[in-house]
Amino acid sequence: MKLKTKKAAAKRFSFTATGKVKFKRVNKRHGLGNKTAARKLKLRSAGILFEGDIKHVEKCLPYGSR
Repeated sequence: MKLKTKKAAAKRFSFTATGKVKFKRVNKRHGLGNKTAARKLKLRSAGILFEGDIKHVEKCLPYGSR
């Protein structure tokens, strides 16, 4: 039986070639005038999800993991 992809997760996460899960940092959409330049610079980089959370994301994205 086919499984449906959770579209909310598909918009937020992507897989690397080695199977790690990348995500984009939050708090970079609005209200940028009150944030320091150093904080906005750190928000620019992508993050890697921890091992315990990867299993949950793989259930939401059944065809994107490999």
